[in-house]
Amino acid sequence: MLTRPDFSYRSDPQVPTFDDRFPIALMDAECALCCFGARMIDRLDRSGEIRICPLQTALGRALLSHYGLSVDRPDTWLLLERGRVLGGFEAMIRVGERSGGWGRGLSPLRILPRALRNLLYGWIARNRYRWFGRGDLCALPAARLRARLMSDPP
Repeated sequence: MLTRPDFSYRSDPQVPTFDDRFPIALMDAECALCCFGARMIDRLDRSGEIRICPLQTALGRALLSHYGLSVDRPDTWLLLERGRVLGGFEAMIRVGERSGGWGRGLSPLRILPRALRNLLYGWIARNRYRWFGRGDLCALPAARLRARLMSDPP
């Protein structure tokens, strides 16, 4: 379902209007592994452009739904960049490449066939709470990370 046309969310009345000039990483804010990923984005993305949108926000839920993904069991990472969406390891690899430095360490995953990457990602995603526990991305993050977080309007 991630094969929708670029910027298709702009014409979806269920998706709130948002600033899409910068890349947006959508991730589970209750997953410890995803929280680690958010901290790594903050540490490695020296441009400061990559925003982080928790899947639990109204925008996160609307985008999941728009792309045909489960709102109740979010098990993927999404990246919106220039209106195009990537999911799973593809999203993580792109964020790593864009961030540079150690982030590029994810690039060798491309050696694996896409089907195998998707299976591996799905296996990790299904077991992430059991293996890594739960976290709270929005609980008192550092000021720099807090500036990247997209939240629901008050």
